[in-house]
Amino acid sequence: MGYQNIFDSHAHYDDSAFDEDREALLSALPEKGVCAVLDCGSDLPSSKKAVALAKTWPYLYAAAGVHPEEIGAAPAAWETELCALLDHKAENRIVAVGEIGLDYHFKENAPRNVQKAAFARQLEIAKAYNLPVVIHDRDAHGDTMELLRRYRPRGVLHCFSGSVEMMQEAVKLGLYIGLGGAVTFKNAKTPVRVAAAVPEDRLLNETDCPYMAPVPLRGTRCDSSMIPYSAEVIAAARGISAQAVLDLGCRNAKALFGIED
Repeated sequence: MGYQNIFDSHAHYDDSAFDEDREALLSALPEKGVCAVLDCGSDLPSSKKAVALAKTWPYLYAAAGVHPEEIGAAPAAWETELCALLDHKAENRIVAVGEIGLDYHFKENAPRNVQKAAFARQLEIAKAYNLPVVIHDRDAHGDTMELLRRYRPRGVLHCFSGSVEMMQEAVKLGLYIGLGGAVTFKNAKTPVRVAAAVPEDRLLNETDCPYMAPVPLRGTRCDSSMIPYSAEVIAAARGISAQAVLDLGCRNAKALFGIED
């Protein structure tokens, strides 16, 4: 496609879906215009893998945290282990706490009070380490926003699925909005309206790879080189070029995560 400045603000290259060809794939991404990637942990082992990847690939950065789907199985000492990683955040190339948040979609997830307590604790930890957060919010808009109003973190609502009004409130709180493959899906009316309305200094591009591959690649394993498909949809909604969307996302991600050129 010939695009540049592709900053994938949410990826999971630590996932087993990449075990067979991870090195070859990551080696090729810069040639496809990818300038940087944030690899987000979902539990302690994957956070450590994200750190290992960030130490190996100069364009990769790590986020460490415990996802709401994983908190029920987290060890009792998860806070201590997470802080041990964050104690060496510069050496570990950790630029955010995440992926953290709330997920009320699956009944087998930890009870809501357990999720909320873990989310709140990780918001406190992020503030203590002066790091932004990467927030997962699935079917939990009300409680997510309540906690964000209380703690006022810097960060991004990843794979944003709320309304334009919710986006506007989040932006007023100082948060960024992560948009990816969902804007390309059939009947994606609300995500496209959000894409058109989000302020240009609060937009981030993402994949959530290996998940959420955009149309026309839906159903395949996603990777950061697919971001231009969603960028083109966002661009059409905003009346600008896809490259301009990528440039904005890159600039904004570097600002949020404190990454210097």
